[in-house]
Amino acid sequence: MDDREVAVSRPGIRQFTGPFVHAAMLCSSTDGYLAAVADFAAEAAAAHAPLHVVVPRDRLSLIRQERYLPDHAVVTEMDDLGRNPARLIPAARSMAADHPDKRLYCLWEPAWPGRSDAELREIARHETLCNLAFRGKPMTVMCLYDTDALNDDAVGYAAYTHPAIATAGQKRAGQKRRNPAYLGAGRFPPGCDDPLPWPNDANGPNDGANDGANDSANDSAAVHVMEIGERLDAVRSFSARHAYAAGLSATQVTDLLIAISELGANAHCHAGGGGVIRFWCTADELVCQVEDAGHITDPLAATHIQPIDATRGYGLWLVNKVCDLVERRTGPGGTTTRLHMRRNHT
Repeated sequence: MDDREVAVSRPGIRQFTGPFVHAAMLCSSTDGYLAAVADFAAEAAAAHAPLHVVVPRDRLSLIRQERYLPDHAVVTEMDDLGRNPARLIPAARSMAADHPDKRLYCLWEPAWPGRSDAELREIARHETLCNLAFRGKPMTVMCLYDTDALNDDAVGYAAYTHPAIATAGQKRAGQKRRNPAYLGAGRFPPGCDDPLPWPNDANGPNDGANDGANDSANDSAAVHVMEIGERLDAVRSFSARHAYAAGLSATQVTDLLIAISELGANAHCHAGGGGVIRFWCTADELVCQVEDAGHITDPLAATHIQPIDATRGYGLWLVNKVCDLVERRTGPGGTTTRLHMRRNHT
């Protein structure tokens, strides 16, 4: 059954419905925000359905004060789970698998003030991929966007990526109407699938010199480069040195090495071997970029959760799990994966 509009009780209003409903809730006040949350929680309760709530920490505190959420709701801070928005689809897949006979309700707020341009682009890509990952599934995903607090890019991306849209503050905030700005399943908003921009405070890809023993990862203008050869242990040693120099914790260094090992293994298995790894720092992050000749043709490749005893197929999912943000651009000419790890992590 396709998504569709049907008439509802209020004259002139047509409600968006279907097996999978993905709506952007545009809020412009705290009262409107709380009304939207209360209405969505009530909708899930009326359906006796599981409820997955992932919102920023400060919002979660506000919602809990109002006691809008039922005891059975699965509640997580977006600052944690959604710091890398690519983790949200696997989390919803997992919860849906736990409730195979019920419709799943997800209330998410992936964007908040202070998100970087890179994070906003990845949120838009996540929202786009939701329409592929859950197409035809019995699921309602409501994504909250604070139009007063967010910049124009964040709100614009929301309009492009949601088949339905709703505005808080109406008599029934849960009413969802077809969104004429929606681009279609799998279509990224303008700029969100372009080649990754080179950071303003680092040298371009042809300016970084091969790594030397005296290089400092704290020099934000330096790009440290190493070719990915047959010896992945040398790549890991190179990576660990720059990660520790950037001030990452031991746990973060371990996570980063896991991600780099997975990407290095993929380069050998699927991209004919070889490739390049680059490191640079910003004031807030250590960034690691891995480039190889492979082409990832499945846009959902990083969202599939594999069984615990699987021997392959979980690498890209694992990379998303351990890094604070992952940007990936792929095509016939090769794949670039950019890993972000926050410095001074708390």
